[in-house]
Amino acid sequence: MRKLFFRSLGAMAAAVCLVSCGDKAVVQSQKPKTEITLSWWGNDARTEYTIDAVEIFEELHPDIKVKCSYSEWSGYEARSRVQMISDTEADVMQINFSWLDEYSPDGNGYYDLSKVSDIVDLSAYSQQVLGFGTQNGVLNAVPIAMNAETVYINKTIYDRYGLDVPTTWDDIFTAAKAMRDDGIYPLAGASKALWLYSMTYAEQTTGKSFLDADSKIAYSPEELGIMIGFYSKLVEEKAVPQIEYFERINIDSGTYAGAVAWVSDAENYFGGTIQDGSNVVTLDQTAYSPDRSGEGWYAKPATLYAISKNTEHPQEAAMLLDFLLSNRDMAVLQGVEKGIPINEKALEALDEEGLLSGIQYEASLKMDSTVPLSVLDPVIEKSDLYDAFYDACNLVIYGRADLQEASQQLYQVYKDGGYIG
Repeated sequence: MRKLFFRSLGAMAAAVCLVSCGDKAVVQSQKPKTEITLSWWGNDARTEYTIDAVEIFEELHPDIKVKCSYSEWSGYEARSRVQMISDTEADVMQINFSWLDEYSPDGNGYYDLSKVSDIVDLSAYSQQVLGFGTQNGVLNAVPIAMNAETVYINKTIYDRYGLDVPTTWDDIFTAAKAMRDDGIYPLAGASKALWLYSMTYAEQTTGKSFLDADSKIAYSPEELGIMIGFYSKLVEEKAVPQIEYFERINIDSGTYAGAVAWVSDAENYFGGTIQDGSNVVTLDQTAYSPDRSGEGWYAKPATLYAISKNTEHPQEAAMLLDFLLSNRDMAVLQGVEKGIPINEKALEALDEEGLLSGIQYEASLKMDSTVPLSVLDPVIEKSDLYDAFYDACNLVIYGRADLQEASQQLYQVYKDGGYIG
């Protein structure tokens, strides 16, 4: 009986051990996943393919959960501004080029990606490309694709009026005379597009850059007046709609016979127009003043990916970042929606799948073939610069000030804001 008792006790102990080990195994298998966050801006199509890609990433890494946050640009910019100030931004985020200067002037605003270079393959990028994402010697972000403002013309509409695509600045005003009685604008653009377009005109006219080497505005009131006068004339002669009334849908309806837009927006802006049979052509960035080849046109990264300086999971964030930049499935899902990818693996995948085609690809080729474009200084993209510019333009358009008064006022606003040295 004594032996039987100890045998039973041993069996019970073994059973307890098995249950205990089993419970431990269950606990281990139910170990909480590492949760990281990803944020981006864009249209519905971008959101759909990014979510699909995240699902693939989670299948490849079942121990990582990715929480997504996204919206259209204006909402994303406003929310991200608050989050970065309050240190609550996403672990991995899509950022605008100008944010590096705004939020990380000393290089400490985002995570140093050189610390995770064993995870993020940086060998697919030249030092020049990585330089776009470097602040004060610190690699803050990696560019996805390059970008530039480009002129797109619906040749089908121009042909209807017996007009060739514009090759000089004056051609736009000639087209306006032919089209305005029918309520058609030969060109259009959102606020930043026409701000840069007006700057291009001024730089080609004066032969002088808008900013000096210290990123300060180099223009006098009279030179600012060239920009104000040009945009005001575009509006007054119905060559473009005022930026306050710009609606992208009017491109598809044929109310706009052309537009100034980023290379990265080509498909978003003109996809529907092409589908209806219209022949949309992309003009060189040198158009309108061939003798000023490349002057006044600027290139920049279309968008970049960065990791939050506050991330608690830098390794997992780096794994997601590398996936977004170089994974084949991600590249195929994204196509050229964000522009032609710089990453060699992503570019190779698109080439093999026959996805290097369409209006966005054509616009990218135009950008690459143009005489080397100047690098866009982030200061130029500051909204208070172009908001003040349009305020001055509206003074002239609505007869509240003459050109000289409006130019002097704009100069003073820029000076008070610290933009003039």
